[in-house]
Amino acid sequence: MCMKKLELYIHIPFCIKKCNYCDFLSAPAGEQEQTEYVKSLQKRIRSYGALMKAYHVVSIFVGGGTPSLLKAEQTELIFEALYDSFQVDEDAEVTTEMNPGTVTKEKLLMYKKLGINRLSIGLQSANDEELRRLGRIHTREEFLSTYRMARKTGFGNINIDLMSAIPGQTLESYEQSLSFAAELEPEHISAYSLIIEEGTPFYERYGGGSHAEELPSEDTERKMYARTKEILETYGYHRYEISNYAKNGFECLHNLGYWNRTEYIGIGRGAASFVNHRRWTEGSEPVVLTRQEEIEEFMFLGLRKMEGVSRVGFCKTFSEPMEVFYRDVIAKLKMQKLLAESEDRLYLTDRGIDVSNYVMSEFLF
Repeated sequence: MCMKKLELYIHIPFCIKKCNYCDFLSAPAGEQEQTEYVKSLQKRIRSYGALMKAYHVVSIFVGGGTPSLLKAEQTELIFEALYDSFQVDEDAEVTTEMNPGTVTKEKLLMYKKLGINRLSIGLQSANDEELRRLGRIHTREEFLSTYRMARKTGFGNINIDLMSAIPGQTLESYEQSLSFAAELEPEHISAYSLIIEEGTPFYERYGGGSHAEELPSEDTERKMYARTKEILETYGYHRYEISNYAKNGFECLHNLGYWNRTEYIGIGRGAASFVNHRRWTEGSEPVVLTRQEEIEEFMFLGLRKMEGVSRVGFCKTFSEPMEVFYRDVIAKLKMQKLLAESEDRLYLTDRGIDVSNYVMSEFLF
């Protein structure tokens, strides 16, 4: 029997304090709540074991919240349940997110023992004033301490998260953060623009245009976007997805799986899953995707990658050529110089990346 690829996402919804921009499912919690959650998580993980015999796990991603907030032995309990319940490839990519100020040498040594081979560290900015505005719990120096500790412990695949369009941020300060991160030579850098989300302290302050003068202008934000690619390329990073840059061979396999629509199981409060043409979040009933929805997803997820989407892959998946559904859309976007093609692939131009939300919306029926 040919086993199918599967990705696992484990959600840890705890943090020391909620950042001012964060709308993720996370919150501070006491030791008892964390202990009960880990027990529940173990039980939920083991409940999938008998159902997933036809799959082999190619990647595991532990996200949050702040997974590194858990004690080392709690993380060990979670991974024992994972390895007992799923067939995990020996060379699987296994990532955990962490925040400076929550990591110890003991935890890092335990991570290595458990097979965790990739770390994702939330820096966001190398400017302490910008970190304060974001509500982060760490300083630039505390991040550096965590990063160096991870290297000394032997981790050879590290991602650094950076954020642009932060209140009070200038083009110059953003460029300094980019250079600071790149000079550390992490294998991967994720560079995202701040989005003001409802229900956050930032929305209360900046939503509806109030205090908008504290945010970088649209022109400055566009320049930040352009400078991200220019600066990181000089340090040897290539952009392989709209917001992600990597050294050769260090693209995040887990994220690529999402954009390539690899099946995945999300375990933990609010985690999402996609298996056998069905999507659901933890605690809700699965919804079967229509063929139309799957075609849309193939296009707008695949176009996030710099290599774009494959015509052959589309035809193999849906048994009809892409043009049957999108001939006029593709022609229009190519004429607007937002899409280009090379041999089998259709991909965003630089101009198309700048207005990617518009391009993606054109592929909705």
